[in-house]
Amino acid sequence: MGNPLFAVALSIMVFMLAGCTASWRAPVESRSSSPVVQPQRSAVKPLPRRPVGASEYRVRRGDTLYGIAWQNGVDYRDVARWNGIRAPYRIYAGQTLRLKPSSPPRQTKPPPRAAQATRPVTRSAPPKPQPKAKPAPAVAAPRTLAWRWPAEGRVSSSFKASDPLRKGIKISGRSGSRIAAAETGKVVYSGSGLIGYGRLIIIKHNDKYLSAYGHNRKILVKEGDQVTKGQTIAEMGKANNGDPLLHFEIRRDGKPVDPLRLLPRRS
Repeated sequence: MGNPLFAVALSIMVFMLAGCTASWRAPVESRSSSPVVQPQRSAVKPLPRRPVGASEYRVRRGDTLYGIAWQNGVDYRDVARWNGIRAPYRIYAGQTLRLKPSSPPRQTKPPPRAAQATRPVTRSAPPKPQPKAKPAPAVAAPRTLAWRWPAEGRVSSSFKASDPLRKGIKISGRSGSRIAAAETGKVVYSGSGLIGYGRLIIIKHNDKYLSAYGHNRKILVKEGDQVTKGQTIAEMGKANNGDPLLHFEIRRDGKPVDPLRLLPRRS
């Protein structure tokens, strides 16, 4: 029999050689087994509207140039001029109006003029006399306004220029009592679109003066109507606190003035 130690050593060597020559495969990940991720669709957002600053106003349905100017404390003629709008001052929903004048362009100094060459003086024939221009037709002076009280009752709140909530006076009375036009003019606003005035009427008396009648229960005139002084234009309504009253304002060139200085004194 052979040497047993030699046989054991030979067996170990054979086993090791078999392990080295055995084929080994690395695991392979199949692409078909990986999950398919669907891309998410981004939500389509509408384009933002053009921001409107304090110096601009975007016209809404039912607005009038007079109402916009009144609400912002500016003269309607200035708003028309800043936006190139002519009488009868039509505006449209979605239109953006400037409420302040645009800044004037910077003025640059003109280039220095080149020295002009001296020319010989020549005598010319005396000019022929021009025919006298015809005098321009006389323009009638604007009618002096003579205000009257728009409602019966006591003054429960007076005008105060420094208080934005006291741009006019409040006349306490009886709900449903008549409201009269304080002077002859044209109704340029009739509605409830101005915040803080309730049902409101604005009357244009001339190029300078407007009057307003707020918190009416019922309006009896419409925009474009010509009204005479003393004509009934509305019925007295109630303020937010429930008190029956009329809010009355007079504005000159777009600025509130004290109505008590223009209205006749009561006996």
